[in-house]
Amino acid sequence: MDKRLIKIIKSKAVPIQGDDLDTDQILPAKFMKEITFDNMGKYLFYDYRYDDHGNSKNFIIDQSGFQKAEIMLVGKNFGCGSSREHAPQSIKRAGFKAIIGESFAEIFTGNCKALGIPLVTTSKDNLTSLINKISTNHSTEIEINLETKLVKAGELSYPIELKESFRQAFLQGIWDASLLLKDNLQKILNKDKELPYNFF
Repeated sequence: MDKRLIKIIKSKAVPIQGDDLDTDQILPAKFMKEITFDNMGKYLFYDYRYDDHGNSKNFIIDQSGFQKAEIMLVGKNFGCGSSREHAPQSIKRAGFKAIIGESFAEIFTGNCKALGIPLVTTSKDNLTSLINKISTNHSTEIEINLETKLVKAGELSYPIELKESFRQAFLQGIWDASLLLKDNLQKILNKDKELPYNFF
């Protein structure tokens, strides 16, 4: 199966409480001086996870019951603020594959889509129910199904929404624009030859 196809994400989940969590809270600006994204996963929610001396504050993603979670449950307007792509990179490199929230900042959503991370929305009541479920039993697995547009956790099942063009991009494996260009390089070169002017 093409690894670019993203239809179902199933994993343990971790709740990140609070609305309007911006990209500086997700990935503090002091770490943007690095010239690659390689270490960004280590800095995810850094100021919530560590004190000034680098000691753990036992933030929820570091707690034993949530350490292997690959899905986040978040509140309203997650990813607002700066459009920096370092924040989605930190989420991806920390091992997260999808996020369920009440709403997301638009640019942040697009940046996550470019990395193959679906952001799906559901109602506040549904989120509360899901958070209660995983908080009661940390081993509960959540399943996000982009084909049926449903999220399931045990006996719970709720509708989810995401931009239809993004949903189709995930289902068809065409969310990575760079790979699309590489896959179609010969077509691009052929088209260039047909034009009265040339780019290449």
